[in-house]
Amino acid sequence: MSKTPLARAVALATLGASLTLPGLAQADFIGDSKATLELRNFYMNRDLRDTTAAQQSKREEWAQGFILKAESGFTEGTVGFGLDAYAGLGLKLDSSDERAGTNLLPNGFGDEGPDEYSEATGAVKVRISKTIGKVGGLMPKLPIVSSGDSRLLPQVFTGGMITSQELAGLTVNGGQLREVNFRNSTDSQDITASNVGGKSDRYNFAGGDYKFNGGNTTVGLWYGELEDIYDQKLYNLIHVQPIGDWKLGANLAYFDSQDNGRKLGGDVDNDLTSVNLWAGIGAHTFRLGYQKVGGDNAFPFLSETDPYIVNYLQILDFTRKDEKSWQARYDINFASYGVPGLSAFVRYVTGDGFDGVGGKEWERDVDISYIIQEGPLKNLGVRWRNAMVRSNASIGDLDENRLIVSYTIPLL
Repeated sequence: MSKTPLARAVALATLGASLTLPGLAQADFIGDSKATLELRNFYMNRDLRDTTAAQQSKREEWAQGFILKAESGFTEGTVGFGLDAYAGLGLKLDSSDERAGTNLLPNGFGDEGPDEYSEATGAVKVRISKTIGKVGGLMPKLPIVSSGDSRLLPQVFTGGMITSQELAGLTVNGGQLREVNFRNSTDSQDITASNVGGKSDRYNFAGGDYKFNGGNTTVGLWYGELEDIYDQKLYNLIHVQPIGDWKLGANLAYFDSQDNGRKLGGDVDNDLTSVNLWAGIGAHTFRLGYQKVGGDNAFPFLSETDPYIVNYLQILDFTRKDEKSWQARYDINFASYGVPGLSAFVRYVTGDGFDGVGGKEWERDVDISYIIQEGPLKNLGVRWRNAMVRSNASIGDLDENRLIVSYTIPLL
């Protein structure tokens, strides 16, 4: 009897935690292994306010995801080997031809698509001293490329990367990504970028950061190249300064992007400045952000990734050509008031200056989440995300709600 998609996913993902390698010591390989299963229930409703009777009026879908991740330890010896594995399954709970297209499921307006979809991948890893190399399925979380996870299943790349921490305070990364499995897809494809055209089967990246001043200051330098489309340099400075009961901080990032090779995305000449300032005391954090897009184009970044910019929000990213945007945000952690696990924030961002001088848009987000801290339902989380967008650009006016219920079960 053939296995169900979930059974196949579970079998592959647990391989990384259970496989033994003949002839190699097993103590660390098994003892340091860990595995989790996340059950992610996702409801999303986007009201497309600026529509005619012949157009789609809203996107509304409900889906259940299963996300299984397993990481082995390393075998003993000067050179240690290990395996990581990931499997995901998405089940459609509610959709229709008229409401499809939320990116929770592999579908679009006019075709609600299949009832389920699944994916699985693994990576071989090697450790020498404090340097780790991985080849296979990757979910990098770096300033120059950060795998997206804002829908039912995460974005997964195929490639190789190295992370080295041989010197105190210095972390160096480098690698090459060859393909991408998008968040609502089951197959790997060439890599594309937002705001520019073209496809490429090579994204090369390198860089790192150095922490000093007791860990309060970090400087970073990064380089990324989507071959034959664009290359990009990122300069980053982060500083945190305690003053009495307050903690002040700043994150400054500057991107410089140019076209590359055969220019499959056309001419690219862009620079972007991102400034994030914050001040926290007790349960409260106040943030101010500023973002400016310069050059002849909009800001390029890998499709569906989370770019390292302050005004990348729930719906908008404020990366249009010549756009300037400002953010005000307030966070509160209710643990200080006797409710650990409950947190919330509200933010407002307004942008203008694009499309000549008449472009204007704003987004307001409210985000509330609660994670049960103890008892039989420990790690059960509920998150409500509400957003409003008003824009005279092509995106128009939008209202959106997302309700996410997640439960992470430790397996190892």
